[in-house]
Amino acid sequence: MNDIFTARGSVLIAGATINGSTVDIAIDETGTIAGIGEGIRREYDADVVIDGSDRLAVPGLVNTHTHAAMTLLRGYGDDMPLQEWLSQKIWPLEAHLSGDDVYWGTKLACLEMIKSGTVAFNDMYFFMDRAAQAVDDMGLRATLAYGFIDLGNAEKREAEIRATEALVSHVKSLGNPRIKAAVGPHSIYTVSPEGLRWCANFAEEQGIGIHVHLSETEKEVVDCVAQFGKRPAALLDDCGCLTPRTVAAHCCWLDEAECRLLGERGVSASHNPASNMKLAVNRAMPYHWLKQHGANVCLGTDGCASNNSLDLMEEMKFAALLQKFAWNSPTLLPAGEAVAMATRAGARALGTGPGTLTTGAPADIVLLDARATCNTPLHHTDSNIVYACNGGAVMTVLCQGRVLMHERTVPGEEEIVREAAAAARALVGRAREA
Repeated sequence: MNDIFTARGSVLIAGATINGSTVDIAIDETGTIAGIGEGIRREYDADVVIDGSDRLAVPGLVNTHTHAAMTLLRGYGDDMPLQEWLSQKIWPLEAHLSGDDVYWGTKLACLEMIKSGTVAFNDMYFFMDRAAQAVDDMGLRATLAYGFIDLGNAEKREAEIRATEALVSHVKSLGNPRIKAAVGPHSIYTVSPEGLRWCANFAEEQGIGIHVHLSETEKEVVDCVAQFGKRPAALLDDCGCLTPRTVAAHCCWLDEAECRLLGERGVSASHNPASNMKLAVNRAMPYHWLKQHGANVCLGTDGCASNNSLDLMEEMKFAALLQKFAWNSPTLLPAGEAVAMATRAGARALGTGPGTLTTGAPADIVLLDARATCNTPLHHTDSNIVYACNGGAVMTVLCQGRVLMHERTVPGEEEIVREAAAAARALVGRAREA
């Protein structure tokens, strides 16, 4: 078993099922899909061979909005109004976070994502140099942003600028093609227009992404109109933050004109249905308008304090059901589109490739158990993936051709769970003593 995890050569997945056909998937030494078809195994001499029989091969999933290290806060505060939840539970605990906490919390998040088929994620948090170390260790792809919050204070803004510059410099110094930096202006209500403009200019200068929360609550919209005379998307646009490199999370309270604006600017809108329902933001993302106006709609889980899971397969189901229910349309967001949100749209948002199983694409591949109860019978693969299965159906995960999980085994899992649990206990202890 160890050989399959440490091998860095060519890989052959033999006899997997894609769209109802049994095929072999050849992966070259660079982690690129070299060929897909019947009988490839006869002419491809691979260093590692994975038995794909009774396995459904699908593209790796991409989680476009996380606060990964918040795994340590999972279940710490639930069933509360948003502002009370933040002020009484989340912020007091986060004030005691350490770099080690973020390292182990991010490792735990990576483990959970691997076990549920996610190969790449878009993260915004603190101590992000340690998050980068965790991602590097675990073999996933990630785009990492420091959570920039200036609260209109010029002195704090300078400190946030320095922290952002330091993270971007650090990530680039790693020289790891799986790990990218982004700029992370938290939101229009925690970052001043001056801070937003700096973030936009710096992101353009560095050629990196922008990760921002947008119109999560009605209060955000009402307050923005009262203060600036315009809605949040227009304010972000005025500050230069709406670009094809931007991922805007939530987008629940957009009106149609804002959806059109996001489409025109090429923005990726990250749907976070579980978090939005749990925190009762009282409106679902207007997926139909965003789709109509050409925005790239992708999928995210948000952090474990407000979800409380990082299982993107579960999130596909929540997304499809919430859209149908909220907009009273049983045909809205069908299963195939939900899968595309979690694969192609997510890959496009983070620039990780086409998000498809095609020759020349990165070998970001998930093998599902075709004999699982959730896949029996198998009338329509996409339907089963979205409406019947969860991450427990994931058996094997490859990222850039490297095997991260095989037959539900991830190297080092026991240590990660043990150390993350200890970090969470110590964090809560420090907060209570303060």
